Amino acid sequence: MELRQLVTFKTIVEKEGFKKAADELGYAQSSVTNHIKELEAELSQPLFDRLGKRVVLTAFGKQFFPYATKIINLYTEIKDRAQQNNEPIGDLTIGASEALTTCRLPQILLEYNQSHPKVSLSIKSVDHRNILSELQQGNIDLALVLEKNQWTAKDLHIEKIKQEPMVLLTPLKEKGNSKTVLYTERTCAYKSIFDDYIEDHHIEVDGSVDFASVETIKQCVVSGLGTSMLPYFTVKKELEDELLNGKIINDEQYGVSTFVAYHKDKWVSPAIESMISLIHAYSRSWD
Repeated sequence: MELRQLVTFKTIVEKEGFKKAADELGYAQSSVTNHIKELEAELSQPLFDRLGKRVVLTAFGKQFFPYATKIINLYTEIKDRAQQNNEPIGDLTIGASEALTTCRLPQILLEYNQSHPKVSLSIKSVDHRNILSELQQGNIDLALVLEKNQWTAKDLHIEKIKQEPMVLLTPLKEKGNSKTVLYTERTCAYKSIFDDYIEDHHIEVDGSVDFASVETIKQCVVSGLGTSMLPYFTVKKELEDELLNGKIINDEQYGVSTFVAYHKDKWVSPAIESMISLIHAYSRSWD
């Protein structure tokens, strides 16, 4: 049973004739006749009585008519719904690095919410070691993360948005305790970068402290607790306000980049596509 056969059947009933239906649909009259013959053969029931030049519905045809109409209406409804899906709608879960969530996502999320109110947004903190599994399991739809510059991952579509310089942070001289190192948790990719920098530059270390928050690390460096290494964009204001000493590390070996990633088999919905476009737009103004 084909939709065109049902449409032909319904049009014959509404126009009260095969010829008028053919004219309405732009078919040859023989095509209209064939559609009905095929439909009657499949149903094993006649749909019309041919009474001279008139055609009228059989008893079964009268029973069948509301079903045909319902099928056609359902088809129209699902087509309309599919077209609506070109508009961002539904749920969107973003897995993001803590530094990006704090410093860069708020304005993006605000504009996205205003532009696409039919999308329900969720933000989830992700461990950089688990990004692949989070995307594979569907726990997140899109990842916005800080990773080493040459980051790759099997089965992911990865796009580098911006390369981010790192900054070696030390307390102001009068507060100076530069031998204690202040680390981010292992959930951040740049903890290992700091370790490499310390080893390569033979920096003397006398103890370390791990923190869950970039904001906490900044305040602890300001207070003189120790030394740390963070992405430049997270400490830009403190450096401008001269609350911290900072040495920008221009060597790519010790840099990170902001990446957008999603599973290569993931359907890139209008909601995801719109978010990626907005991230691109904002990234042009990132320092």
